Amino acid sequence: MRHFLLGVFYVMCSYSFSQDKAHTSYVDVNYFKGNIALHNNDILHLIKGHPEGFILSWNKKTYGFNNWEQRFNYPDYGVSFAYQNLKNDVLGNNYSLYAHYNFYFLKRNLMLRIGQGLAFTTNPYDKEENYKNIAFGSKLLSSTYLMLNYKKERIFDNFGLQAGFSLLHYSNANVKAPNASVNSITFNLGLTYNLDEEKLEFQDTLDETDKKFTQPIKYNIAFRAGINESDVVGSGQFPFYIVSAYADKRINRKSALQLGTDVFFSKFLKELIYYQSVSLPEENVSGDEDYKRVGVFVGHELFINKTSLETQLGYYVYYPFHFEGRTYSRIGLKRYLNDKWFGALTLKTHGAKAECVEFGVGVRL
Repeated sequence: MRHFLLGVFYVMCSYSFSQDKAHTSYVDVNYFKGNIALHNNDILHLIKGHPEGFILSWNKKTYGFNNWEQRFNYPDYGVSFAYQNLKNDVLGNNYSLYAHYNFYFLKRNLMLRIGQGLAFTTNPYDKEENYKNIAFGSKLLSSTYLMLNYKKERIFDNFGLQAGFSLLHYSNANVKAPNASVNSITFNLGLTYNLDEEKLEFQDTLDETDKKFTQPIKYNIAFRAGINESDVVGSGQFPFYIVSAYADKRINRKSALQLGTDVFFSKFLKELIYYQSVSLPEENVSGDEDYKRVGVFVGHELFINKTSLETQLGYYVYYPFHFEGRTYSRIGLKRYLNDKWFGALTLKTHGAKAECVEFGVGVRL
């Protein structure tokens, strides 16, 4: 473990020295400790101690040499590695790797970090050896973390301090059951170290016309797919396919509004319909119900350079089989390959209950 951490730190530092003159970089290490939030009564037996761990990050500072950096108040971006001891032998320990952005407020004293990545858990559910772990049904998880810190750099030479709160979320998004997930709310204390002596000046070159940017309505077609499983443990993983068509209106450089429709082909629902029809007569399921669904949605897209954050809220207008309610939401990242084509990684949920992780491609016409 010690050699692995040294390797991660070496890669972060080595990469930082190869950067161009438009950026500087720094590393930070944060110790955190807190509590597992009780978002689901089914995980009450898993909440015992106070989870703790650390987050090691490499960050690249921006100074506005690209216009998008000025629009978002000169954010940082980088990579993070996290270790968390969940203080429960049933849950085990988690190791995570993220890509993140840092956004600044209050004269750059307040930092909001948003990280998205993958986690490895050491002790997932096993029907014989670890049947109590209903939080993690697989070793590989999706993970998101938020960090809100008060931050002061260069207090002593290149060293600085930051402190605040962090939220760490782990889930496999029903790729495999069970999947109750875990959210940790923690206090963190961190040390920062600037890797560059030089301090660059923030650029301020945007004029008023930049804020008045608009575009005509654009039309999008997206195809999403993946695999998932119902909440019935052992029912099997099945593919799903989603076809989406929507219009968007760019209202400024940062934002676009969306209106569209989704058609869902979720094969796990077909299996669930059959299971309930033969095993749960009290559910009054005949077995002939259609597993397909159709939804309409409104959404928002936040453009950050070639990457954007997409959020959507939908309602099923065709809903022949009841599953988790008629409203759904989607949140995730899009990456534009050029002015038209994009790839996407999104999470579809019903409230706090995840249904699937979607891998998508699309075109914006």
